[in-house]
Amino acid sequence: MVNNNHFYFPFEKAGSFDYSPESINKLTEYEKYQLSFHPERPKYLDYLSIFDHGEECLASDAFGSCLIQTHRAEFKGIKLMLIGQQSGPSSNYKEIRESMRDANILDKWNHGMATPASYERAVAATKLADQEKRIVVTFLDTPGADPTEAAEEGGIAWRIGNIIQGLAETKRPTLSIILNRGCSGGAIALTGCDVVLAMENSTYLVISPEAASSILFHTRHEANHAAEAMWITSKEGKKVGIVDELISEASGPAHKFPDEAKQAFANALEKWLIQLNQMPDEKVFEKRINRWKKIGHWNETSSDKISSFTSKISRIPKSEKSGFIKRHKNCRNVAGKRIFDPQHY
Repeated sequence: MVNNNHFYFPFEKAGSFDYSPESINKLTEYEKYQLSFHPERPKYLDYLSIFDHGEECLASDAFGSCLIQTHRAEFKGIKLMLIGQQSGPSSNYKEIRESMRDANILDKWNHGMATPASYERAVAATKLADQEKRIVVTFLDTPGADPTEAAEEGGIAWRIGNIIQGLAETKRPTLSIILNRGCSGGAIALTGCDVVLAMENSTYLVISPEAASSILFHTRHEANHAAEAMWITSKEGKKVGIVDELISEASGPAHKFPDEAKQAFANALEKWLIQLNQMPDEKVFEKRINRWKKIGHWNETSSDKISSFTSKISRIPKSEKSGFIKRHKNCRNVAGKRIFDPQHY
């Protein structure tokens, strides 16, 4: 039954959809993508209650810094640095509707797209974690990094590169959790970690379906077709080794069963944090390198086969004859003679 206090996608209103795994599997790829960014799914700040002694650090709202939140915290006595993408002010639909009436709030949250300043905050938090010997935990929830001209002027690509480098070079173990949707470089920036977990109904994409549609079909309105051609769910990321574990949403999607989702999140987090906390410092880089080497599909081939597809191929037909043709009648050299150009035919 539809409740006006909640948000519903069109597929949720269908009488045959009951939030069961079977119903979710029957959704189109784009509908699965929509499910992953349902506005009522728990966001980073909703999961903060799981941790002990949560304390905001490097706090700032300047230039969109609030789109990545940073907190010192502990979990079962393990010291952590939390770096979380906060895609909006709330996961409460009534509060979301109220905030949408305020242009300043809409501008502040920038449709969930992290800005250069927010990635600078993430870099600073990573350095602070090194100093204070804290495990770094990142949280993914974004449609992508800010693509505006202002973001380009602020060096958005440079800032994303900085946080990728920071996570790769930190001496502390790192863990990333894909909460909802993680799209494009904005998400990749925070997933270069030693362990990557994902909520069962989350998505993880190299580019959003809308952006892919704009590139392929020159319109955003073919996003559903673009999604069908992409591996977009975190379940598919698990198949190729990008995701280490899916966090079960057994009771149903997290926006319908937030308490159960948080408990499953806490259980998975405890298991992995204990492992990372027991890892000797001298093993951190070795394990990090080995993890990333194993991602994807690898095939062995021969040098002859490599040569067959690396050799230059020209699609210009080879000429059978050669000759010369005159340029236009007024084209002459200093001696007054007509100039001829070589011609292949």
